[in-house]
Amino acid sequence: MTTAATATEIPEAGVEQFDTIVIGGGQAGLSAGYYLKKLGRPFVILDANERIGGSWRTRTWDSLRLFTPARYDGLPGWPFPAPAWSYPTAREAADYLEAYAERFELPVRSGVRVDLLTKDGDRFIVDAGDRRFEAGSIVLATGFYGVPSVPAFAAELDPRVVQMHSSDYRDPEQLAPGDVLIVGAGNSGADIAMEVSQTHRTWLSGRDKGQVPIRIESRLARVVLPVLWFLASHVLTVKTPIGRKVKPKVLANGAPRVRVKTSDLDGAGVVRVEKTAGVQDGLPMLEDGRILDVANVIWATGFRHDYSWIEVPVFDGADAPVHERGVASEPGLYFLGLDFLYSATSENVGGVGRDAKHIARHIGRRTIAA
Repeated sequence: MTTAATATEIPEAGVEQFDTIVIGGGQAGLSAGYYLKKLGRPFVILDANERIGGSWRTRTWDSLRLFTPARYDGLPGWPFPAPAWSYPTAREAADYLEAYAERFELPVRSGVRVDLLTKDGDRFIVDAGDRRFEAGSIVLATGFYGVPSVPAFAAELDPRVVQMHSSDYRDPEQLAPGDVLIVGAGNSGADIAMEVSQTHRTWLSGRDKGQVPIRIESRLARVVLPVLWFLASHVLTVKTPIGRKVKPKVLANGAPRVRVKTSDLDGAGVVRVEKTAGVQDGLPMLEDGRILDVANVIWATGFRHDYSWIEVPVFDGADAPVHERGVASEPGLYFLGLDFLYSATSENVGGVGRDAKHIARHIGRRTIAA
């Protein structure tokens, strides 16, 4: 067994000690594990899912395909095993992550949900049910999914209206007969709208986020996408003036639609309407006061980070983590996989590796100095 999977047991206290604990076993956590193992650091990856790649299996719809081609979907050390210009499904991405952990013998402990993170002196304490772990360094790689974000007024919808968050949507068979309102006009909302519009009259609510100017499956994309990926990776970063200007806009407004075009929505008969502002008489109400008599509502309203389980002083007044390229203000604590952590590709499967390498090196230097 490699040093990466070796822990020091403390039987009398029931505590396992590691040099580093990575919390989250998705693409961010596995990338961190890859580099930590190369450094020979003792570490463990704790993941709440029962199976590696769990979020890709349980929080995405069945027809979802990645928005980046396979050539940009590989983690460090192993390219994605698919034709370079194909677009993998979410299930294929999940299988790849599982195979990746096995290929590099990464010490992932699945089904371990962390309940509390605290710090005692220079050691971090991780509580997960009746289990306790300690480490000098913690990598928070819980990813971009977080907690589904649904407006409070969703609870006021008539119980007869079938409602679900996009992370619970799998296919149109979950829906009741009748119209569907999809709240959120970003990539998820547009993708789902194209699918459900084949069997239901569909309304798409929310501000138009725009669209990328090319078809990503076209021949032109094979020329343009490498340029866009370079710009997103090396120009739109927190180190450049344009990157610092773009970052808050991306975080606040989200990315433009990548695959679905306005003409696609129009051609599918999707009715685009303004923002959903509330509920009246048990039905969704738009900003202009219109009431939509729909049988289904899908909340494609994204996710919010839940840091309530972290009792370490590392957040600002808005409960956002204070860090510089993932290195937190609290020594020994790191964030990985956040949107625009360093660049516009930081949360992408193929972009997280660079940040993971930076953080692993920082952990290595810190450990040596200690």
